[in-house]
Amino acid sequence: MRPFDTITRQDAAGIRYVLCDIDDTITTEGKLPASSYTALWRLHDAGIGVIPVTGRPAGWCDLIVRQWPVRAVVGENGAFVYYMGEDKHLHTFTHPSVAGGDIQGRLAAVRDACLVGVPGCRVAKDQFARIYDLAIDFNEDPPYLGLEAAEKIRDICLSLGAAAKVSSIHVNAWYGDYNKLGMTRLFMKDVLGEADLEEKILFFGDSPNDEPMFAFFPLSCGVANIRPFADTMAHLPAFVTQKAGGEGFAEAVDHLLALRA
Repeated sequence: MRPFDTITRQDAAGIRYVLCDIDDTITTEGKLPASSYTALWRLHDAGIGVIPVTGRPAGWCDLIVRQWPVRAVVGENGAFVYYMGEDKHLHTFTHPSVAGGDIQGRLAAVRDACLVGVPGCRVAKDQFARIYDLAIDFNEDPPYLGLEAAEKIRDICLSLGAAAKVSSIHVNAWYGDYNKLGMTRLFMKDVLGEADLEEKILFFGDSPNDEPMFAFFPLSCGVANIRPFADTMAHLPAFVTQKAGGEGFAEAVDHLLALRA
């Protein structure tokens, strides 16, 4: 990972979209600081489309796409995209492999196995706003269990046939052949009519569930708090910020826009 301030002026000039995780990428200790919210507006005003790509639930994503300066939001780890159409109405693009049938029953079995198998873990408090996945909290609210517990939760989910990803706060589990990267590419191609944009997208993340994005996009950046996860990841971002969380995101946006001025 190279310091973000080594990105070239040529690369900065070609960026058309900024994609970003939310928790611990543009937030700091659970809050969206003024610096990162201002950075979102600065990108918007510079004509760069911002698309958060998150594990957060549908209820949160509805608010985000309506009230933040974003082009769209990919939610629940790629189950859907919410975006505002030319008609100014909210539209939903759902991944074709999202599981149907008794999805809640299958996720309930995963939930029960995790709660028994990893004492202290609990269902995330945002679960009520979810449609397609299960979020098990290991590090958002106390007790804080750490990465070893998260990996045990993930393994339980996988043993029951669910897909599972570890974020900085939750383990998300779902049934369906999709992820953040696959859904982002599908939405860009099928809805926005954009293809072959690898070098025109800059992606920001902070944790192992962002790894497919880091691997795919040549221009990717981790905020500084990705460092504790580095030894567990096969694909690291090309760049890293000096500061953590939202302040790191704002730092990078400041430098990006200065290069484009």
